[in-house]
Amino acid sequence: MTDRLGGAVVAITGAAGGMGRSHCRTLAEQGADILAFDLPGADLTGLRSEIEVLGRRCTTAEVDVCDREAMATAVTSGTAELGPLTAVVANAGVYETPGPGWTVTPEQWQRSLDVNLTGIWNTVSAAEPHLADGGSVVLVSSTAGVKAIANAAPYSAAKHAVVGLARTLANELGQRGIRVNSVHPGSVRTPMIINPRVFARLCPDVENPTEEDAARVLAARNILPVPWVDPVDVSNAVAFLVSGESRYMTGTRLVVDAGLTEKV
Repeated sequence: MTDRLGGAVVAITGAAGGMGRSHCRTLAEQGADILAFDLPGADLTGLRSEIEVLGRRCTTAEVDVCDREAMATAVTSGTAELGPLTAVVANAGVYETPGPGWTVTPEQWQRSLDVNLTGIWNTVSAAEPHLADGGSVVLVSSTAGVKAIANAAPYSAAKHAVVGLARTLANELGQRGIRVNSVHPGSVRTPMIINPRVFARLCPDVENPTEEDAARVLAARNILPVPWVDPVDVSNAVAFLVSGESRYMTGTRLVVDAGLTEKV
């Protein structure tokens, strides 16, 4: 436990699982109060208990980031209880690998853009009226926003667009002292990667591939000899961008990928 974030109030989407839950815990451990948003049915009650055990306040709301009006209502309600936002972490996302770009259905294309791009825009739009001057906006993109990923055209297109959105918002909000940066995880050890469907895609020549099989394939793609990073590694990058330690960083891309995007 530290007081690095000293009473900051941070809104986080996709908060109940994977990286989002890690972001909530990591920021709370460093002194932040949390507005946690996720889809109906997500374990927000359990998350709230975890945050409160750490001695921090937490409000929750079941809301879809694709619903602009619902997001605005949820942020207004949460800030009424916890106070103005110090930061917003637009983390919610979906990942699919439907195949070559020309085979993607209109529904698959639209779903990815709705969540991975429009959902981020909705989140920032809802948060901006409640965001204190000098605050921080962190948009969670992906290494797919830095380099192409075959068979994931909707995801890669949306994550590249998040970079453009971050750079534009940095210019628009800079006069208020608000910093806007994007974070780009590579493979992260969450259920989004650790599942049989992804194992099969990574190891097409292996019958019933295991996590160990997938790990060998992913490790070969990185500079560092690891297959993936842990959620807390991404959360530490998010915490840095929320904190005053990054006070003069804006419009930047912070990559956490074990060297995936730089390997030759």
